[in-house]
Amino acid sequence: MQHVYFPTTAIVSLLFITESGVSAEMAGVGNEGMLGISLFMGGDTTPSSAVVQTAGHGYRLAGRLLKEEFDRAGLMQRLLLRYTQALATQMSQAAACNRHHSIEQQLCRWLLLTLDRLPSTELIMTHELVANAFGVRRESITKAAGNLQRAGVIHYRRGHLAVYERSGLESGACECYAVVKKD
Repeated sequence: MQHVYFPTTAIVSLLFITESGVSAEMAGVGNEGMLGISLFMGGDTTPSSAVVQTAGHGYRLAGRLLKEEFDRAGLMQRLLLRYTQALATQMSQAAACNRHHSIEQQLCRWLLLTLDRLPSTELIMTHELVANAFGVRRESITKAAGNLQRAGVIHYRRGHLAVYERSGLESGACECYAVVKKD
């Protein structure tokens, strides 16, 4: 890894991809974070892949410059370590959520976290993209999204999803959203 990235309007999924090609999202990174924490945490590789979930803009910085600033042990170091803690919380919560909560609860959590990083309530994404992030079949996402649409919480058509009632997502989400949001 030669660079770190700071998304400003893009959202990037950190995925773990198995040898068989199956993937699962470990975390999402938007305007609250960065890609490349392994560079200042002592490594220069990562077992995860980064895939753009929502197109947008960001900044790229040479990894050596970030490492130099980190090593000064000032404000930047404190911010990067705090972000690393928040990212670890997000990853831990995602693992627990994926194991113990329904696909519909997970979808509500995921949509809320995505909305928190975007300036609008409309998302451009397919059920296939979400299914790959969750590590489930597309049909599972279609069923969960259909339930939310029938309840009037969202409206979707091929590749587009609009949130009509954020409070409906909040009530449908498990406690994992609140834990990640707080941290």
